[in-house]
Amino acid sequence: MADTAVERDLQLRGRRWWLEVGWRHVVAVVTIAACVLPLVYVLSASLNPGGTLTGSNQLFRTIDLENYRDLWGRGYGSWFVNSLIICTVTSVGTVLMGGAAAYAFSRFRFQGRRASLTSLLIVQIFPQMLAFVAIFLLLLAVGDVFPALGLNSRYGLIAVYLGGALGVNTFLMYGFFNTVPRELDEAAKIDGASHAQIFWTIILRLVAPILAVVGLLSFIGTFGEFLVAKVVLQRNEDFTLAVGLYYWAADERTADWGLFAAGAVLAAIPVILLFLFLQKYIVAGLTAGSVKG
Repeated sequence: MADTAVERDLQLRGRRWWLEVGWRHVVAVVTIAACVLPLVYVLSASLNPGGTLTGSNQLFRTIDLENYRDLWGRGYGSWFVNSLIICTVTSVGTVLMGGAAAYAFSRFRFQGRRASLTSLLIVQIFPQMLAFVAIFLLLLAVGDVFPALGLNSRYGLIAVYLGGALGVNTFLMYGFFNTVPRELDEAAKIDGASHAQIFWTIILRLVAPILAVVGLLSFIGTFGEFLVAKVVLQRNEDFTLAVGLYYWAADERTADWGLFAAGAVLAAIPVILLFLFLQKYIVAGLTAGSVKG
């Protein structure tokens, strides 16, 4: 009887463990496999000089760096530089614009403040790609007056991206700015500091986590953006990585999938490095803004 009771207790413990903890391990393994296997497959395809995805069904059957060597003779280097410049300037501009707007909404009280915040949030419901026809016509007209901001211009594309920089970013930063005690502002004003000095020397240092998060999200979003970049940039040497890689794989009958996979692998490196560099700010930046609204 004692042995039967012990066995029954062990069975209950085992069943309880699966109901409370075990299923989480199963979900974690399935999720990791779903995320990692496509990445491993792309890496394997990039090392296959055959240029076909079907030839990569056996992972790492062939390991050759030929695809990586061929990238630089196909314009990949200029696309890579274009993407880095556009994404860096856009992310820095987004952080500065969003920070200034969030500071104004958080520290000043003016008529229409709540309505403006709500409007910024509502506008972001409609993605920028819905306006690509209007963007094309606008840049076409602007290019006649300021060619540097017209079509086939990196600066024109940056201006379009910055035009949609406010909205969710400002709302996210606004919540974080509210967690900074106003007593700091009042103490700085007593010492004779202006609003500009308070913003640049005090507030921005205290809200560094949310600045890092917004900058990272802006960089990633711009780095992978395709439709607007394809409309604005029409010369091969001006393409971003997203547009250039699209043309390599646009025709599935003649696409060089090995070359495409190699380009995709290298394109992931800047995002990974930036994420690793800013990871210590990410959790704090995403959670602290919800403490006080």
